[in-house]
Amino acid sequence: MKIVIAGGSGFIGEPLARRLMDRADVVVLSRKHGSVKAGRGVEWNPGAGGAWERELADAGVVINLAGENIGDGRWTAAKKKRLVNSRLDSTGALVRAMQAWPDPSRRFISASAIGYYGERGDEILDEAAESGADFLANLSSDWESAAHRADGAARVIILRFGIVLASDGGALPKMALPVKMFAGGPIGSGDQWMSWVDREDLLRMIEWSVDRPDPRGVYNVTAPTPVRNRDFIRELARVLHRPAFMPAPGLALKIVLGEMAGPLLLASERVVPANAVADGFTFLYPELGQALRHVFGTVTV
Repeated sequence: MKIVIAGGSGFIGEPLARRLMDRADVVVLSRKHGSVKAGRGVEWNPGAGGAWERELADAGVVINLAGENIGDGRWTAAKKKRLVNSRLDSTGALVRAMQAWPDPSRRFISASAIGYYGERGDEILDEAAESGADFLANLSSDWESAAHRADGAARVIILRFGIVLASDGGALPKMALPVKMFAGGPIGSGDQWMSWVDREDLLRMIEWSVDRPDPRGVYNVTAPTPVRNRDFIRELARVLHRPAFMPAPGLALKIVLGEMAGPLLLASERVVPANAVADGFTFLYPELGQALRHVFGTVTV
């Protein structure tokens, strides 16, 4: 089997490529193909054709993880444009290449985010919930629509990622730093729901999507136990053996970080993986304490 990964050299893509190399010819599409550490690097420019397009012709699985980091830098007008273009241009290029060599048995696994749902308070959000209306919700919705243009040329599977927990990237090291320095505490009111997933379970769910005979549609990639922010920070502090009593006021965050503070830090999204659970996926780390101990090396499975 050939598996093509766009965005296969990052926080999720590189460990995914390493896992898949034992079972498939893994091709990683990258603008810096020479620096790809896992898989066979192929030069990729979504705005132009080239050898990368032919790699998709006989690919049994195409995994789309491409997109500029949402949380890296203030959301200026230029930054927001890059966030949109990096997702829609990359997805559009992959879709066009698959349409040139349509194969209904091919799987197109395309990333999205639970930011799709927007601020929703205490509402429990499964995959049938409607999208929100802020920038991140609109971006996620447009990203998914772009992926669905591959319908007919591939079997489309959308994975909406929650907050991915790992020690070497993503949001967790930034959240852990003030706690480690005895300056941690709830963000804003602390009432907002956080929907998280251990990176190991996220990688396993992608593999599960590759292996199952019939996955199709949307899956929330979140643990089944979302928690309020105050409880997340409290558990994080417990695992790190630190106190956590210094809240970060929401107004101050908005002043410092601008628009991104709302969707990324203050929005309440109580998301559950209803479709994955119904289809038989089991989590290794369904509880937050388990996941944090795994991430910080105090427990193994």
